[in-house]
Amino acid sequence: MRHVPVLLNEVLEALQLKNGSNVIDCTLGDAGHAEMILELTGPDGKLLGIDADAEAILRTKQFLYKFDKRVVFARDNFENLKQIVEENKFENVNGILMDYGWSSPQFEERGRGFSFLKTDEPLDMRYDTYLKCSHEVTNPPLTPDGKPIYGSCSAAELLYLKDFRGLEEIFRKYGEEKLSKEIVEAIIEKRKEFPIETVGDLVNVILDVYRKKLKTDKEVPWVGGLHPATKVFQALRIAVNDELGVIERVLPQALEILQSGGRLAVITFHSTEDSIVKHYFKSQNNKTIKIVTKKPIVGSDEEVKNNPRSRSAKLRVVEKI
Repeated sequence: MRHVPVLLNEVLEALQLKNGSNVIDCTLGDAGHAEMILELTGPDGKLLGIDADAEAILRTKQFLYKFDKRVVFARDNFENLKQIVEENKFENVNGILMDYGWSSPQFEERGRGFSFLKTDEPLDMRYDTYLKCSHEVTNPPLTPDGKPIYGSCSAAELLYLKDFRGLEEIFRKYGEEKLSKEIVEAIIEKRKEFPIETVGDLVNVILDVYRKKLKTDKEVPWVGGLHPATKVFQALRIAVNDELGVIERVLPQALEILQSGGRLAVITFHSTEDSIVKHYFKSQNNKTIKIVTKKPIVGSDEEVKNNPRSRSAKLRVVEKI
């Protein structure tokens, strides 16, 4: 199964691509956006494709092989954007795309515990599985602005190492989970008996909490159309990969790399991501950039119907002055 890119036509139009344009796709995924970017920038334009997932790079090569030397691949986290560009001598950048959504194959085929439906999978959730948890999460290393970095730990390791306050903050802040306290209490009690290592282990804890709260014996007590584990799994994925911190660190790098007149297009999928992007763009408006999209671009009714995952996607675009 190949991942279907969201807002494809809108991204291509926003980047104002032409023959010879050099573009960076910071979140390569299955190259849905990248393939069309290369089609539109041929025969002379080049693309730098970045992905932290080694399997994504391997998959993508089969989709982009026909473009040969016009594609440069980098297996790295795009938070290292400036360094990646320098190492690959990728110059004269006319466009940058950042799609903060997850790739369908990562959820369906990787076996890393991203989906709460894959109950036998290990609770990993790392995009880059080459990283190892080499520090105590209760005292993590910090970014220059004092924010903790959790990127090298799996979801299971976070659940085992973090205390009540740390886990509750993750579920509440990144997942907006209303029963975060109750769920964390149940996790701490359960991990006294055995480590929570698989998707099924965690899902069962969450379901038990919701059954008690709703006073029901339903196997899955759906809440507002959502599976009770939805928000917790989202929150863990964000924490494991430090997704919000990465966004904050990469945006200034992108603007520095772009040539004057070049455009940055960013696709977000939930309110916290969009808020970070929106406020950063506002802080730089008429200084280093001009905002192209006064309001975010969203998917058409037809796209949402054909690809339900696009319903929460928002595209914001700026142009470097």
